[in-house]
Amino acid sequence: MKEPQPYRAGSDLTLVEEGLWEALTEAVARAAVATLAARSNLAVRTKADHSPVTEADERSQAILLEAVAQLMPGVVAVSEEMASLPSRLGEVFVLIDPLDGTKEYIAGSSEYTVNLGIVRNRKPLAGILAVPACGLIYRGIVGIGAERLAMTPEGALASPADISAIAVRTASPGALRAAVSRSHIDDATVALLDRLGVAGRVPCGSALKFCRVAEGLADIYPRLGTTCEWDVAAGHALVAAAGGSVTLPDGGVLEYGEVARNFRIAAFIAWGDRAGVLGRAA
Repeated sequence: MKEPQPYRAGSDLTLVEEGLWEALTEAVARAAVATLAARSNLAVRTKADHSPVTEADERSQAILLEAVAQLMPGVVAVSEEMASLPSRLGEVFVLIDPLDGTKEYIAGSSEYTVNLGIVRNRKPLAGILAVPACGLIYRGIVGIGAERLAMTPEGALASPADISAIAVRTASPGALRAAVSRSHIDDATVALLDRLGVAGRVPCGSALKFCRVAEGLADIYPRLGTTCEWDVAAGHALVAAAGGSVTLPDGGVLEYGEVARNFRIAAFIAWGDRAGVLGRAA
């Protein structure tokens, strides 16, 4: 890999040409390895919002924040486990979930992810999601494409020859599938899927549901409850890079950087072939 040239706030953002994309992917791989290593000592604590946090969350966050500081100096990073969230953002900023699916992680499940999303002008530009326990990384740059690659338990990435391009699939009548939560699915989501004629279910945890849409294993992933921007940004970018879209439930544009809302998102729907899904339901 060529020596990456740091991106500096206010300059043109190029990822592939300057080697930043590979360097950021390697940082996500290192964070993924850290989550695997920390499984021998979970050190679970309960946060003020009553959700769990572990040593793995904090190790992963430290690696990713350091990488962003080195590779993108001057760019604000917003991460779930920060003691205080930034109140001012630039045109470009980074959203990090160092361990999405902490409950699954604590339970010993493989369905947790490490997420890093890059936002420009309030819209997702690029996303990297690692699935540490499966040795996989999904990544995509909007307008360029999405791909899946393997990583070793030590964090080494696959050679270019072993990288697979991924894309959303065309919706098929009578065979629509939804990526849904493995542990719970609410009545509103069931009603939406029934209305759209989506009979199949692909249960999985964390942001892995975005990956299932992006690689063509599911047509839709609805999240009709409140979540946070760092849970969504990387997956949003991945799905968009793979040819899909992520919208508000009414079809509106989902934007990022809502500081006044404490980076909360009320609801969203990730679509593979949105027109096809809606057309089949008509």
